[in-house]
Amino acid sequence: MTVSVALFTQDLRLHDNPVLHAARAAADEVVPLFVLDPDVAAAGFAAPNRLAFLADCLHDLDASLRQAGGRLVLRRGPAAEEAARLAHEVGAVSVHVAAGVSGFAHHREAALRKALGDLLHVHDGSLTVLAPGAVTPVGKDHYAVFTPYHRAWQQAPRRTPHGAPRTLRTPAGPRSEPLPTGVRPDSPGLPPGGESAARRVWKHWDSDSYLDRHDALAADGTSRLSPYLHFGCLSANEVAHLAEARGGEGAEAFVRQLVWRDFHHQVLAARPHAARDDYRTRDDRWRHDEQEIEAWRQGRTGFPVVDAGMRQLAHEGWMHNRARLLTACFLTKTLYQDWRIGARHFLSLLVDGDVANNQLNWQWVAGTGTDTRPNRVLSPLVQADRFDPDGAYVRRWVPELADVPGRAVHRPWTLPSPPPGYPAPIVDPADVSVRLRRARGLD
Repeated sequence: MTVSVALFTQDLRLHDNPVLHAARAAADEVVPLFVLDPDVAAAGFAAPNRLAFLADCLHDLDASLRQAGGRLVLRRGPAAEEAARLAHEVGAVSVHVAAGVSGFAHHREAALRKALGDLLHVHDGSLTVLAPGAVTPVGKDHYAVFTPYHRAWQQAPRRTPHGAPRTLRTPAGPRSEPLPTGVRPDSPGLPPGGESAARRVWKHWDSDSYLDRHDALAADGTSRLSPYLHFGCLSANEVAHLAEARGGEGAEAFVRQLVWRDFHHQVLAARPHAARDDYRTRDDRWRHDEQEIEAWRQGRTGFPVVDAGMRQLAHEGWMHNRARLLTACFLTKTLYQDWRIGARHFLSLLVDGDVANNQLNWQWVAGTGTDTRPNRVLSPLVQADRFDPDGAYVRRWVPELADVPGRAVHRPWTLPSPPPGYPAPIVDPADVSVRLRRARGLD
């Protein structure tokens, strides 16, 4: 009997998993392996919300593997060492893993290659629809602007999704550490993890209304699939195919968001330093006011729509995409604080905290990334009036303002008697759109 190892990383699923598919094709038996690597914590990625979600994912993955006749083997330690040790134990003919784009993923792959040599097989296109580098402009290694990337993406061939294996043979011998239990998240409203939950969310999500509702803060018309895509509980490739099969303008708009996700991954793959450094420097001399930063973190800036978004993040470990944009813009362009401060805070709580999407979206908003309009400013008041016109989103997340009717909730400082317990604005509301211009010498 020949044996292969499928090393799971951010692809915690059975459906459309190129790593598992290749491992099954390479040998008679497969050992599905996940390694709880201490280097993840050392790199700052082991946030409690993601650890709790990961625990759900691993239990669900193990249950699905057992239904197919296999099981998940869990080890603790450096991923390369544990994978090599297991490969030696079972006499593996090959070890399979998904390619990643972050600096951490590149370091892990290099360590795996050093430990395993020719046994290692790295598979592209497991974490995204198109693999980074699948399409490139002439003479360059990546697209720096979204629109031409989108056009190229639409013309590129894509693989047909693999089904989930009905049967899987796993040798009885390899020992496994107990799966993690009792992991406490920071956010009480964290969604459940795992492929089973992901497929339920996809099944019940109304893509037809996505185009009209995805920016409406109170309607909650987004897919809420981002945590499941981040952990690979759903294949981005399969979801793109399923959305296109559903058809309609909503599904088309949703697929465009998957393209944005691929875009950011191909940027980071080509420019790993963008995880910490400006992709396009503007020579910003950021202010640093710890009181303002902490008010932003706590959702007590006195700008209700900003505070609502930050409180949703704290409670759910997730935030509506429109709220992410406006809270990030408030920090970087109204308060003129360094985007890295906001990116770190988001990664400390977001269950979908993905380095490529998080860091490059923050830079897009801050004007140091791929946005072709780097001085764009999103006014929190204009955004509130447009995307939460009757104030329902604010009243849901800012209970101090629950009794303020209509859109007056967005400007409590104008009320005859401002609600008790809610702070006054930390900056003059009349000044929210000019700080950046002044700082960059544009006025």
